Amino acid sequence: MHTKFNQLFGLLCLLCAMFTGTHAYSINEPLSAIKGTVITGDGSPAAFVAVQIKEKNRGTLTNEKGEFLFKRMHPGHYTLQVMLIGYKVVTKEVDLAQDEIINVTIQLEASNQQLQEVIINSTRNKYKADAVSGSLRLKTPLLEIPQNIQVISASLLADQQTFDIVDGITRNVSGATRVGHWDNQYAQIRMRGSKIPAFRNGMNIEASWGPTAEDAAMIERIEFVKGPAGFMLAAGEPGGFYNVVTKKPTGITKGAANISMGSFSTYRAALDFDGKLSKDGKLLYRLNVAGQQKDFYTKYNYSNRYLFAPVIKYNVDDRTSITLEYTFQGSKYLGNGNYQFSRNKLLDEGISNDFFYGDPSLEPGRLRDHSAYVYLDHQLNDKWQAHAQVAYFNFSMVANSVWADSVGRNGNMSRYFSVGDEAGENRFAQMSLSGEEYTGGVRHRILAGIDMGNKKFWGDFRTLKPQLRLKDSIFNVYHPVYGIPFDSIPVIDRSQSVRTRAGASAYISSVNYTSVYAQDELGFFDNKLRLSLGLRFTYAETVGKSKAAEMKDKVFSPRAGLSYSIDKSTSVYALYDQSFVPQSGLDSNLQAFKAIRGNDIEAGIKKEFFNGRWVASLTGYRIARQNAKVALGINDSRGAPVSVALGETVTKGIEADINGEIVPGLNVNINYAYTDSKITKEAPTTEASKTTVGNITPNTAAHVTNGWLSYRIDHGIFTGFGASAGIQWQAERAVGTNTKKSNIPNYFRTDAGLNYSKGKYTVGVLVNNLLDDRKLLTAASLPANASGYYSYIVEPRRNFRMTIGYRF
Repeated sequence: MHTKFNQLFGLLCLLCAMFTGTHAYSINEPLSAIKGTVITGDGSPAAFVAVQIKEKNRGTLTNEKGEFLFKRMHPGHYTLQVMLIGYKVVTKEVDLAQDEIINVTIQLEASNQQLQEVIINSTRNKYKADAVSGSLRLKTPLLEIPQNIQVISASLLADQQTFDIVDGITRNVSGATRVGHWDNQYAQIRMRGSKIPAFRNGMNIEASWGPTAEDAAMIERIEFVKGPAGFMLAAGEPGGFYNVVTKKPTGITKGAANISMGSFSTYRAALDFDGKLSKDGKLLYRLNVAGQQKDFYTKYNYSNRYLFAPVIKYNVDDRTSITLEYTFQGSKYLGNGNYQFSRNKLLDEGISNDFFYGDPSLEPGRLRDHSAYVYLDHQLNDKWQAHAQVAYFNFSMVANSVWADSVGRNGNMSRYFSVGDEAGENRFAQMSLSGEEYTGGVRHRILAGIDMGNKKFWGDFRTLKPQLRLKDSIFNVYHPVYGIPFDSIPVIDRSQSVRTRAGASAYISSVNYTSVYAQDELGFFDNKLRLSLGLRFTYAETVGKSKAAEMKDKVFSPRAGLSYSIDKSTSVYALYDQSFVPQSGLDSNLQAFKAIRGNDIEAGIKKEFFNGRWVASLTGYRIARQNAKVALGINDSRGAPVSVALGETVTKGIEADINGEIVPGLNVNINYAYTDSKITKEAPTTEASKTTVGNITPNTAAHVTNGWLSYRIDHGIFTGFGASAGIQWQAERAVGTNTKKSNIPNYFRTDAGLNYSKGKYTVGVLVNNLLDDRKLLTAASLPANASGYYSYIVEPRRNFRMTIGYRF
């Protein structure tokens, strides 16, 4: 506590000195100091690397030139410690005399193992990752894994001024797209022909239409795992999944503060504290808090969010640690989405970009999301590790919902009013054992574990009023008038809990599963050739109110992968994988959705260039998927989103990704994907007159191209200045289940910004939708009959964000 107080007091004095132009010193203040430079093996400066004085529990970061300074030190013996991912821990001892200034140079030494304690990204090569997080349980470097896995770093999220998980992260991964339905609360990300589930710290937390979109302040990195990979930790969808890795204590005393502002009354602040709670370094902490007030580009609609995420880690000894993590996310919002409605056409020019289909008279919705993790890690010996974790999730939403009942050609729209309450409770447990052994000249990387989960959901989406009426006029999409009289708005009776109210509806579900898995990665010829063999057994049960709504499955899912290193920077691979994923919820016939089953075959090549500064990968794949559930982007008569199950889809594609530092100062993330996804078999419930075989799988784009470039000057009078720019392009897109060709317009968006970094300070300005395109569709549904209407979401018009950051 005293250390934190002294740091905050010192920061206050520094700010006073900056504004007054004076420096205040106490009479007895020591004048000794330790300064120095941290360099890499080739002599290059190591920027923004953590340097710590072990005896003082005091740390700092190097600047752009790799320089650091500890001022006002007392005489004595000190140990400097430097940690950086990909390098060994380096220590340097110094003896400091009275009124002495010591200048030291610390050179980092490359290591074959990544540090688990601290990951500090420098300005160089900040977009490239060499390994997956510990939550994926894999010890194999990314270059050697027989699978396409893309990692989005915290540095890339910061450069793009990302605020949460739905805020443009898909631009960084080949073939990943986002459907904008209900994106005030949830992320709906698609890849390889289907919606992919959300993981957090290695657990499949997908539930209902959730989970709640994670705030960027809690994210260390995001890993997009292509293909099922269910053997690794939890049931993965055939197209893959994304894994959000949350921030953990590093053992280094440091922190960061960011303040952002922007268009549409956007104001945001985030704080990140990291350090030790005990002098011996056994008790560590991490605390992230954030608050955000953001009006949407649509009239009256807004979303206010806040985050509180403390983490405590206790190192029992050198081999064992226990970590406790709690996250609370809350939000208050007016409308579930930013839809537009037209009877006449898609992208109706007569409807303004700021059109809002709700009303400011309606009561705002409130969402509360609690999650808690407990992790236990134990190093059995030099070769074997054990890991266990349990998690509990509890979320609730108290809201109302408005949707279009009918839309006339003159723009007159009838809106109905529904309850929009939800509740969910999820419990998870995982245990794994991993290690390495040799039989003769064959190396074995063994991974085995158990994965258990229970997901429960309750929803109340009853329609209370078939038509919300204005006082003196009819609501018109071309000339909207707002202000519904309060006596025309139904009062929602919440005297009973949503769990009781959901009992008589179709919106109650419970899914249980237990899985055991094992994998052995065999390395031959000094590990140049690697063969992965894995098997997973899953027992899943869907609890239903009737026999038709119940389902029980016992499934074996095998996996085989082959990877070969042509040289130290190039590998080729092939993979066969099966998947099984139980699904929650009931279809329109009140029958449980069958579990997703899939077969994935893929092959690819990965190559690093210029001593690993940047990496490129090329992948081809074919996935056969059965029973995939797809959201149609429309609501039913009760106001709830409508989903249907497809029979079988076959998706074939090619993916290319490039990321890393191409030349000094220029970091890039460029990707392209071609996706051919078709419905190949009918679902059992499909009517004979509504055949869908041969149609495009809903919500897919045949071509997706993204690019993000960031350049910063690292020498001369303009040192610290930088610029960034990006594009997103999607072509041949299709929605709905009844089309054999593209039926919505292409998508092309540009963004650009400027930034400046000096020492511990950064400032950046980013302009989104630079070309001010007001027809950027993120979701759409087409009329089902002659009396139907178009519903769709367009992105905001040109807007900007500015963020000021300080590291301490």
